[in-house]
Amino acid sequence: MIKDLGQWMEAFLAPTVLIELGSLAVCVLLAWLLVSGLRRGLGQADGRSIFFGRRVVDGALFPLALLGLGYVARTLLIAQGVGLAVFKVAIPVLVSLVAIRIGVKVLQVAFPQSAWVRPIERTISWIAWLGMVLWVTGLLPLVLQELDEIRWKVGGSTLSVRTMIEGALTAGAVLLAALWISSAIEARLLRSATGGELSLRKAVANAMRAGLMFVGLIVGMSAVGIDLTALSVLGGAVGVGIGFGLQKLAANYVSGFVILAERSMRIGDNVRIDNFEGRITDINARYTVIRSPAGRESIVPNEMLITSRVENLSLADPRVWLSTVVSVSYDSDVDLVTRLLSEAALASPRVLRDPAPGVALSAFGADGLEFTVGFWIADPENGTLGLRSDINRAILAALRAHGVEIPYPQRVLHMAPRPAGDPHTAPLEGAR
Repeated sequence: MIKDLGQWMEAFLAPTVLIELGSLAVCVLLAWLLVSGLRRGLGQADGRSIFFGRRVVDGALFPLALLGLGYVARTLLIAQGVGLAVFKVAIPVLVSLVAIRIGVKVLQVAFPQSAWVRPIERTISWIAWLGMVLWVTGLLPLVLQELDEIRWKVGGSTLSVRTMIEGALTAGAVLLAALWISSAIEARLLRSATGGELSLRKAVANAMRAGLMFVGLIVGMSAVGIDLTALSVLGGAVGVGIGFGLQKLAANYVSGFVILAERSMRIGDNVRIDNFEGRITDINARYTVIRSPAGRESIVPNEMLITSRVENLSLADPRVWLSTVVSVSYDSDVDLVTRLLSEAALASPRVLRDPAPGVALSAFGADGLEFTVGFWIADPENGTLGLRSDINRAILAALRAHGVEIPYPQRVLHMAPRPAGDPHTAPLEGAR
């Protein structure tokens, strides 16, 4: 800290300041070379990286390296008898920058799309820079001493404002560390996982994050000075609340972990529930997101997936069978129509060759022969309406090219002649 502002100003105007500035510039250059070399060597091009970020100076590693080199340079200058002026401000600034950069990057990685992250980032910045100013000016010990004098008693514990602030900072640091570790583990687990393995690894990552957050909360409460034996009463109250008022919420959370653990439904599966069909895009602890081929997304509570009937179209096999019905006149060549319909189905590249499409004479309709064309596809997530349209167009073109008649509804009314003496055919009396 700067104990005497006048002496610090005199030292700042001394020629040795140039040595300090040169040393600080060398530290900046070495830190930049170190981080850029590690970035290229490790192939870190991901903007979500906490250490490297999007640019060389954007991550947390650059201020950390600069802080370490700054301490080394400061120690060497003191050993050479150089009076310090620049480093008395540079070291606290670097410490604050490291705290801000780590806190902000961890929150951005842990909660990439949360709106409340931005205010917390600003709060971290304000607290870090305020602490730096108080540290440099020498007011920090005085402020802490005054805050320690404000005390009150809670049960068997005596708390002060200083204890609360230090406990909150400790809890925040522990929670950030827990989020950092859980985010790193989740990224490592989900890096190359697909299908059922992806769902299981996501369940492990969610459980690990919840456990680390709970441990961080316990450590933070201990740092504040709260007696943890009081949590037994709180735990009982929470249990009663879950049993009565929060049973639906608890059921959804338990159902979410059951779905992820047993892998009856996985991310990427095509399901149909409550007349809504689509592909599972995300499975969270409380709800599951299902996206239809039309782009609509349905938020389904996990309890519904456990207690209701769900059709999983790709549980054991991702292939899906589709069909379309075609009518031709009764005079058509059945063998020729069968061959044309099979070839028209195979014209689409999405239709599987194994198993091959099947054509069956399914019914004798009122207007013609009805053929059912069945075919298999392996990518139902890309939609089925466009595929049916392409196959129907190919069928129509093939039938027209070979002169096969496609019937349309016709009704013929036959009038039977009546005998001349039939009273029903006689004109009415008096009619002219």
